[in-house]
This record gives sequence, C-alpha cells and structure tokens, in this order.
Amino acid sequence: MEKSSLDGTRLRQIIDGWQNKQIAVLGDIMLDHYLWGSVERISPEAPVPIVEIRNETHLLGGAANVALNLKKLGCAPLVIGVVGDDSAGEQLGKLLSLLGVDSSGVESDKYRPTTIKTRIIANNQQVVRADREDRREIDDDMQRRLLGRLQTRIDQISALIISDYGKGVITKGLLQQVIALCRQRKIFIAVDPKDLHFKSYRQVSVITPNHHEAGFAYGMKIRDELTLFEVGTGLLSQLDLDSILITRGSDGMALFLKDGTRHLLPTVAKKVFDVTGAGDTVIAAYTAAHTGSAQPHEAALIANQAAGIVVGEVGTAQATPGQLMAVMLDNKETMA
Repeated sequence: MEKSSLDGTRLRQIIDGWQNKQIAVLGDIMLDHYLWGSVERISPEAPVPIVEIRNETHLLGGAANVALNLKKLGCAPLVIGVVGDDSAGEQLGKLLSLLGVDSSGVESDKYRPTTIKTRIIANNQQVVRADREDRREIDDDMQRRLLGRLQTRIDQISALIISDYGKGVITKGLLQQVIALCRQRKIFIAVDPKDLHFKSYRQVSVITPNHHEAGFAYGMKIRDELTLFEVGTGLLSQLDLDSILITRGSDGMALFLKDGTRHLLPTVAKKVFDVTGAGDTVIAAYTAAHTGSAQPHEAALIANQAAGIVVGEVGTAQATPGQLMAVMLDNKETMA
C-alpha cells in the first residue's frame, strides 16, 4: 500500500494548473427540481407525511452538474448531450448560459423529454424523488450528431468525462467511437460508469464506480479490504484501464493503478447531509486535477476532499478552489 501526500505548495500548483483547461463532458443531461418545505402532520388519506412547500429551485443535474463542478473549480467545460424540445430543456439551456457553461454541444430531440428529477426536501431530509424520463437509447442520427459535436472541439480539449446515468445517451456504439477518437489523440478519458455498459469502458484512463457498481460488474460483493482489492485489481485487468477509483461511502475511496500500486483514502466528510451529486464532484475534481498535472494519487486526494465538501450541503452542490485549499490545509492529516 503506497502512502499518498500533498502539501500546500503542490496543491496550489495543481489548482493553478487546471484553471481554464477545456474539458468536455458527454452524457445524460438532467434538470434537478427541488421542492423545499416542512412536515408537521401525517396525511389522513394515507400513512405519508404532508409536506408544506415553502420554496422551489431548479439546478443542473447529471452530466450538466459534472460540467458545473468543473466550472466552479475554474475549468472551461463543454457539455455534450441531449435535451427535449420542451420547457425543461429550455430551462436547462438558460441555466447553463447563466452559470457560464458552454452548451454548444447540446442537441435537442423532439421525440424524447428532458430528464427531470424532482426531489421533495422536508426538514433538511429528502422525503421522496419523482423522475420524468425516457431511457430508450438515442438513435443513430443523434449519436452521429453528438460525435460531431465532440469532433469539432477535439483539438481544444484537455480531457473528456463520460457521465453515464443510464438514460439512453451513452450507447455502446457511441462509446466505441468516442474512446477511439480520444485515444488516437492521447486525450485523458474519465468515466462515471453504469452497470449496463461496463464491458464497453475498455482502455479508458479512469473509471469511478461506487463499491456496489464495482462489485456487481466484477461479480463479487465488496465486503472488506480483501474483496475490495480483488475487485479493484480484477476490473483494472479485465478492462485494461490505467486506473480505477472506487468510492466507498463512509469508508472513503480506493485507487488502483496499472503499475500495481494502490491507495486507500479514508473519508474526510465531517457531516453528511446529502450525497446527491457526490459522484459528479469526484469525477470532475479528479479530471481537473489530472489536467493540472496531478499524479493519480494526488488527484484522488483532491477528489476525496471535494466530495467531503459537497456531501455536507443539502441538495446538489459543488466545491471551489478556495474551499479545497482551506479544507485541505486545515486537515493536513487527511493528506498523508
């Protein structure tokens, strides 16, 4: 087991290095809809709480949230994906523009609705989530259009993130073409995976599954460090990856590298209010750090700290360079 370390000078060098780097995010774009309220009584109609709604917000979700995480870190993200020809798609476009995220890679499809996740939050806890979506795979024409969006910018980007939420945008055929295109140009490829496409993530730079996804893909439940190491090294070999970063919830993260080294990172979250979007933060921070010249173990340390920041907030959140510097320098013991 290798020891990971990162001092303040090196951290600043990495953060400065990723500023304004162009990173493309290809995947399932969503609109996160939040209804905020409080519960004071139970419904007489059914044994469910009555939530008195006080406020309503709309935020970027899925691949769009990954892009926003990159933007908050100081990168220049390009989001590539599909929205519906509907009011939610229009609202997503306005949000992306307002937040300064390049949406020139977004295509509109009149035959499928924009994916919306509606979460009802009462007393700082999620009560229920309702989804509106069409998970059928996009057709060949739309796949060609998305590939074309990437091809037009391929010479300007420093990395590609594939944000696969299993909503139909990421297909086996599109994956093969995108991975081949990026490998040909030696562009870093990071994937937030879904079970359906695991065998298609071959030869990418890094995948960032949680421990449930990794165990399912390998066919072995992760119960302890022994099974963790077997799953991590097994997937690394099976998929011919450069690295795999397995997120483990309250147990932190585990990084496995092609050269045989591995790093265990304990969780750094002091409080956990909401894990929504934590995976988006992990892959965004890890990829940003890579473009800032970080070694894999340094990128994992930064991603771990960024995740610790966002899970301490209710609702989808993002980490900033200032927060990372403050938290990591205040918790030097978590950087070793």
